Amino acid sequence: MCGSEHKLERSRTSSTHRCLISVGFISGALIALLYLNVSRNFAKVPYVVITQAQRTTGKEQLIPGGEKEETSKVACHSEGRFSESCEADGDVRVNGTALSVFVVPTSSRPASERLQWEIRPYSRRTVSFIKKVAVRQLADHAAAPPCTVTYDVPAVVFAIGGLTGNYWHDYADVLVPLFVAARRFAGEVVFLVTNPGDRPRWLAKYGTLLKRLSKYDVVDLGGDVEVRCFPHVTVGLHMHKEFTILPELDTGGRLSMADFTRFQREAYGLPRDAAVSLAQEPYKKPRLMLLHRGKNRRFVNEQEIVRAADAAGFEAVVVDLKGGMPVAEQARVVNSFDALLGVHGAGLTNAAFLPAGAMLIQVVPYGKMEFIARAEFSGPATDMGLKYLDYSVTAEESTLLEMLGPEHPAVRDPDSVHSSGWLNVYEFYLKKQDLRINITRFAPTLAQAFNLLRQQ
Repeated sequence: MCGSEHKLERSRTSSTHRCLISVGFISGALIALLYLNVSRNFAKVPYVVITQAQRTTGKEQLIPGGEKEETSKVACHSEGRFSESCEADGDVRVNGTALSVFVVPTSSRPASERLQWEIRPYSRRTVSFIKKVAVRQLADHAAAPPCTVTYDVPAVVFAIGGLTGNYWHDYADVLVPLFVAARRFAGEVVFLVTNPGDRPRWLAKYGTLLKRLSKYDVVDLGGDVEVRCFPHVTVGLHMHKEFTILPELDTGGRLSMADFTRFQREAYGLPRDAAVSLAQEPYKKPRLMLLHRGKNRRFVNEQEIVRAADAAGFEAVVVDLKGGMPVAEQARVVNSFDALLGVHGAGLTNAAFLPAGAMLIQVVPYGKMEFIARAEFSGPATDMGLKYLDYSVTAEESTLLEMLGPEHPAVRDPDSVHSSGWLNVYEFYLKKQDLRINITRFAPTLAQAFNLLRQQ
């Protein structure tokens, strides 16, 4: 990691008296003096937060102060797979109306060092309709706007908007990355939000989680006329991977997805930390929630599936988590179950409320949707501490066969639909089809799920 240059001065004394001093003694004394000076200077260098992701990409830009007394630094990272961000330390000033963050030096620096980055403060930097925030490394203190509000705690700048409003993207794009960015501060952090007007109810919907992460009121940067000054500002959120956390990339505390689900259980006061143990309670039936869908990708034979789950040893219940239901209420309902069964879709995000050791069974719609389905839920479920199974339906189990006929490309050749672009994939495989599950074919999956729960 780059740091301020240390200029070491060594005073030389002369003596009129000659004495015999061993070369070894002189060398030892000089080494001790050098160590002392370096230690004193190094202690003055401030801590700069640089994520492991920045270190592994090799695309980090760190601009340190030129003199040993300089305390303002900025490190920006924009070459990751998903995200871009900046970490600024020292005298950092945020002007909301200009969507600008100024990193102010304590002493003048060459004009050539006046640098600027344009950062999209959303975890997916390719979402072009999120406004960018300008991060400016100023050359002179006089160029900085005066502070009108000063904090002694850090801040995180992030956007809501983009793909949020979709339940899965609320978590994958904002809540999980925000947890990683903010948890290390133990509530002593201010959230500065851009684009809140795009999702006017978003902050209220997830207020319980936001208040658990920050003890301060959320600031809407879009309408903020203040110049807010902080000792540290993070601009942008980092997504490690879809809907999960990679501990090795989190240098703020090596958080995991299991930490996030535990955090949610604490925030919502959920009573169950662990699923039923059939090894300890062999006569107790694990409760299975069959997630009802009201529009597309519905189970046509829902009650048959319930009876099959009951026959496998579960106590199966159909649950409709309506869109207007408060998140806290959804969380309490889901937490009361030991298994969640549903068709691929945002509703499976509710698996994050299941107790540890519970089971997620994802039914993958017809159309070679396994890669997408598993990327969004398989790895994340395992990282949450859940057990995971999926079941891929055949063309005979999809209503597309009856609707379009066996020779339609969407039925006969799913690869051609994928090659034609996402809009067609969405239209045929996520929007138009419902599912009629072959119970004989599905029964072994239910039996396997029950046996996995029996082993714990």
